[in-house]
Amino acid sequence: MTLISPFAGLRPVDERAADVVAPPYDVLNSDEARARAAGRPWSFLHISKAEIDLAPGTDPYAPEVYDRAAENLRQMLAAGVLERDTQPCYYVYRLTMGKHVQTGLVAAASIAAYDENRIRRHEFTRPDKEDDRVRQIEALDAQTGPVLLACKSTAAVKDVLGQVTSATPVVDLVADDGVGHALWVVRDATLIDEITRLFDAMPALYIADGHHRSAAASRVAAMRSQADGGFLTVVFPHDEMLILDYNRVVRDLGKLSPENFLARVSERFRVSPSAVAVSPDGFGKFGMYLPGQWYSLQVDAAFMPDDPVGRLDVSLLANNLLEPVLGIEDPRRDRRIDFIGGIRGLQELERRVDSGEMAVAFSLYPTPMEQLMAVADAGEVMPPKSTWIEPKLADGLVSLVLD
Repeated sequence: MTLISPFAGLRPVDERAADVVAPPYDVLNSDEARARAAGRPWSFLHISKAEIDLAPGTDPYAPEVYDRAAENLRQMLAAGVLERDTQPCYYVYRLTMGKHVQTGLVAAASIAAYDENRIRRHEFTRPDKEDDRVRQIEALDAQTGPVLLACKSTAAVKDVLGQVTSATPVVDLVADDGVGHALWVVRDATLIDEITRLFDAMPALYIADGHHRSAAASRVAAMRSQADGGFLTVVFPHDEMLILDYNRVVRDLGKLSPENFLARVSERFRVSPSAVAVSPDGFGKFGMYLPGQWYSLQVDAAFMPDDPVGRLDVSLLANNLLEPVLGIEDPRRDRRIDFIGGIRGLQELERRVDSGEMAVAFSLYPTPMEQLMAVADAGEVMPPKSTWIEPKLADGLVSLVLD
């Protein structure tokens, strides 16, 4: 199988797209999803978060949730809200958030290429989250949540996407969060072949978001002996993707006083008070907020390693401050630490500290796509909560049915 392939997508009929398109399943809890879907019977949240149609408090991983998701999908098909294209197609998908615009390709990416690490990952997965996605795919007989991939940007990729987007999109809407979603359908056989060859010449694609979805797709393919199958993806040129800072707040200073804490931090960082909130402007630089006071931090060069994972700012902060000074050895499990996406702004860090809920906050420089790809190329994994990617892909715009 080639690296990517066209597929006959299952998608809302054009006039129903605004009624269907929903945020991805993993950015809302059950209560938030129930509120967002209120008065919207065709929202894809009834499929991706089907517990909203069951009694409040229902375990999102209970068998009846997956059964209800399948029933809701059948109802949307029967009502003519969703239809499947009659031939394999590619789809071009444009996201607009404020002044940021990114344009990518919706395609079935090769599961064999994923298994062979030609589609490269940079995160560990959790078995329980993989299991959830496996059960969802099996219940629906479809993949409904796209995996976000990056390709190394080339003029040829942008040219072919530009050819498609010069026409009028079949879907052009603004969701309730203000993000624009536009979709074009590529049916021309010559252009489909050109796109397939163009991407198949690439040595690798990179998972930016969706490690559990891709791992689950691989497991389902193995269970069904479909080694030549594909999984639902959207591939964007790497230089169009927007990675925001992923900041940290910590509940206490351990047994240290603020003065002793600052002294310990100064052992590995240059520490300078700042009269304004600190948004780091380069690698190895951090902002730190204690009640009422910001500081700029610069890691000493002696503590800057050469390996691609160790040089990540999230690693520098963890290895030189969070673990040795604050005793946070496992950020995945330690309840003293929380993570705040950069879209919330630095004022959210100040609020969490000034409220007394947290003792200290750290602002980080966003991890660039080039570092993410370097880690994946090295066969390494990034620390947890390394990247916050915006805007989010919509669920329900295009789904891949398992034949």
